[in-house]
Amino acid sequence: MLYPPQCILCRALVEEDFALCGGCRRDTWFISGLVCDACGVPLPGTAEADERVLCDDCLKIARPWVQGRAALIYRDTGRKLVLALKHGDRTDLVRPLSRWMSQVASPILLPDTVVVPIPLNRWRFFKRRYNQAALLARAVADQTGLTYLPDALIRPQRTRPLDGMSVEQRFETLSQKIRPHPRRSTQLKDRSVLLVDDVMTSGATLAAATEACLVAGATRVCVLTLARVAKDD
Repeated sequence: MLYPPQCILCRALVEEDFALCGGCRRDTWFISGLVCDACGVPLPGTAEADERVLCDDCLKIARPWVQGRAALIYRDTGRKLVLALKHGDRTDLVRPLSRWMSQVASPILLPDTVVVPIPLNRWRFFKRRYNQAALLARAVADQTGLTYLPDALIRPQRTRPLDGMSVEQRFETLSQKIRPHPRRSTQLKDRSVLLVDDVMTSGATLAAATEACLVAGATRVCVLTLARVAKDD
């Protein structure tokens, strides 16, 4: 009675904690049904069981990881939630957002999978004070019962912001900028890895991190993001 449940985005009253109100949920593009097996973006139609289907982007760009999933499309409420977590200090959003991520990731997880966040450069970490990918990864690991490795990868160099860059420029900028941690990357050897980030746009960041995991000896890498940038219909 003193603290009634509120919508996690607009603060309207709702029936349960950590939920969206009707209006915000209507503007949230949850991903379900047939999806691209490499990035998780929704696709039209249906597919036969165990049939691998890819979106146009993943047909054009070779993905070094095995499978990928995303919980939301990066637009409307999904975009607002990502920005609130990333730039608005809304770390309270981690619990519901990671729950959605864990649900879509379930079909691609193996029992021995370790969960690894996309790392931040230390200067960006000091400025932001937290790594939103690490918060999501820890919560996903807790919810799925998997091992969480917070510092298996490092990002020793600062890179330019990727906003406004072409796909080719993004991949060139991030090439070899993410590396295995020199003392902790042995934890990845002969393991299945789930890389976690907040948003996938071109996939350049996830590709660089995947390559680092493979260099460290990972046998299988999958990716999981809160949101996937998708082309308008």
